[in-house]
Amino acid sequence: MSLQALLAEVDPAWYASGAGAADADAEALPPALLQRALGSRLGRRLLAGGLAAGPAAHLLAPAPGDGFAGLIARWPRARLTALHRDLGALAYAPAIRAEIGRDAVRRLKLALGNSYLLALDRTVWDGKVEAATQARLADALREVMASGDDIAPALFPLLEQQGRAELQAWAARRDTALGDWARLLHPPAGLPPAHLPEKPVLVLHTHHLSRVITD
Repeated sequence: MSLQALLAEVDPAWYASGAGAADADAEALPPALLQRALGSRLGRRLLAGGLAAGPAAHLLAPAPGDGFAGLIARWPRARLTALHRDLGALAYAPAIRAEIGRDAVRRLKLALGNSYLLALDRTVWDGKVEAATQARLADALREVMASGDDIAPALFPLLEQQGRAELQAWAARRDTALGDWARLLHPPAGLPPAHLPEKPVLVLHTHHLSRVITD
């Protein structure tokens, strides 16, 4: 992926001025001005410089091999979205496993597909969490289950947000450039606490990296 293509994928909110674009009061670039910047070599250099000095410091740092282009080729948006969703499903395993009612199980299976089996798989993660985490997950899932028979519109954003938190926590230790890239695809925002151990995150990371993208 070229620098121009990378910059076009970044959520526009990261180009806001001030506090590394993470400040809620930061002033966003007008869309027309951003498009002009993306369309000129000087504008792209300025945008990339701002990212390299802040939220993309690891992604855009000089590195051996294929650098950011190779990382982004390995982790396009569709693959990251699938990883986030599976990480979220696994992170919510303690609450998902607690839903044993026939109707609840039916709706979860219908919405999650194979990710439902992942959430039940104790060989990937035993699902042991502190009581406060269990309660937080259960409350959030309870709201989703009350949203209607089709829970997917409420469930997927919840899982993806938790999955983003899990990947960010893991990437901070294992792959900071990937963490930068995954973060830049979404507006700057707070994420819930992460609680998955390192090993199951690595298992899913490896699994998704080897999958062929079909969507």
